[in-house]
Amino acid sequence: MRFGPVPLDLAEGAILAHAAKLPDGRLPKGMRLSAGDVARLKAAGLSEVVAAVLEPGDFTEDEAAERLAAAGGSHVEAGPAGTGRVNFFADAAGLFVPDRRLVDALNALDPGITLATLAAFAPVESGRMVATVKIIPLAVPGASVEAALGLLAKGPAFRVAPYRAQRVALVQTELPGVKKTVLDKTRGVLEARLATSGSTIVGESRCPHRSADLAEALEALPDCDLTVVFGASAVIDAEDVIPAAVEAAGGRVLHLGMPVDPGNLLLLAERKGRPLIGAPGCARSIKENGFDWVLSRLLCDLDVAGEDIRGMGVGGLLMEIATRPAPRVAAATPGVIDAVILAAGRSSRMEGAHKLLARFDGTALIRRSAETALASGARRVHVVLGHRGAEVATELAGLDVTLVENADFAEGLSTSLRAGFRAALAGPRPPDGVLVMLADQPLLRPSDLDRLVKAFKPEGQGSIVIATDGGRRANPVVLSAAYAAEIDALRGDVGAKLLITRHGEAVREVELGKAAGVDVDTREAVEQAGGVLTS
Repeated sequence: MRFGPVPLDLAEGAILAHAAKLPDGRLPKGMRLSAGDVARLKAAGLSEVVAAVLEPGDFTEDEAAERLAAAGGSHVEAGPAGTGRVNFFADAAGLFVPDRRLVDALNALDPGITLATLAAFAPVESGRMVATVKIIPLAVPGASVEAALGLLAKGPAFRVAPYRAQRVALVQTELPGVKKTVLDKTRGVLEARLATSGSTIVGESRCPHRSADLAEALEALPDCDLTVVFGASAVIDAEDVIPAAVEAAGGRVLHLGMPVDPGNLLLLAERKGRPLIGAPGCARSIKENGFDWVLSRLLCDLDVAGEDIRGMGVGGLLMEIATRPAPRVAAATPGVIDAVILAAGRSSRMEGAHKLLARFDGTALIRRSAETALASGARRVHVVLGHRGAEVATELAGLDVTLVENADFAEGLSTSLRAGFRAALAGPRPPDGVLVMLADQPLLRPSDLDRLVKAFKPEGQGSIVIATDGGRRANPVVLSAAYAAEIDALRGDVGAKLLITRHGEAVREVELGKAAGVDVDTREAVEQAGGVLTS
């Protein structure tokens, strides 16, 4: 590829490096110039453009990215190629498992070919973006692409190991003075950890903190996939109560201790070919610790050996922040969601036209948005009206939506957000959360909204869910009803950005691609999205 200024007489077939604004429209960056495009550029008085001229064997950025969609392995789906990028998404909940050597080797082939991924063993939910291929220049040599494909032929660069619902046995030892409430809480915390994978406790035993009693309790457990032992006293030696009991019950200690803090005093063993964890005391808390790192891998049927544990030191100093919701005995339900569509804006950049009345495939944009919300898993749909509200309401005739009048719409976005939130939470059975949609996102589908709803949790992480486009935060968002007071305190032409910043630990992102990133704020945007302005 040759890059730089290209005389227009030689520019046909070249790839435009920068968008060109012309009297009769706009030529976007990255487009391949046709004879007609060159004529338009000449008519605008230009004599040259900065462009990329392909050489034999070169691949354009999208062609190269599309070929490298083969990078993903099991339980990973590749999105479409665009602007030299392909994003990859998990299609199951589990742990992200990259091949570090292969990723590094691919990134070393050509500086124009890059692959970025999540950290190894990062927990993911279905729909989360896990990796992205980005082609830096407008084109790359075919030899580089073929070399990358040669590496990927050896195996995928990454995969997702899905959770498997497992049967877990729990044993807790007791010393004089240990309260029953402590043991009950420990069980509840473990159940909360297991809930993500659908795993359950199939049997629990409580016994004195003595090797013989613990060995007897282990032998009496029901058949299970995994055993977890919480000792009344920490394991500090290979001859201590828990390792001695494991050996006496026919098991084998694989590793004692781990370079993760909190979580140092963990024991890993096996009995009857099944894993057994001697949990550190910190695992009685829901806060992240080394126990989580081992447990999550086992719940994904990933082997864990002493070598794996010894390799956890880098990154093993964990910050004292809660990365999980408050302890609970049972798995949390996703919660009931109402949708609020913000449709009160003045369309100030439409030069007198109303974007929500624009036709997309013959349907007004506002009706299209409402039908999308109605076809999703949202329980009820509320539409906030303001500017030219009567006309907008007419387009919604016959739909099962609640119309919310916002007389203060001219004071800014916060007034519509407050009005919609209040309407959604009114009544005898308020929702657990509110899906807030902009009315001018024509690419959204019901399945996109359902992915946001699925990611929602009423409390803790997931109580704020944000759609992203290529990793950039966009809309819609889902907000827990717990934030109602903060929403009600908003003023001016602002949305929920400040609230989201304030509660960053509660945010869960769901990659939707262009469906989240495209909103039609200008005449040009409406036309580019396939719409026709009417009035």
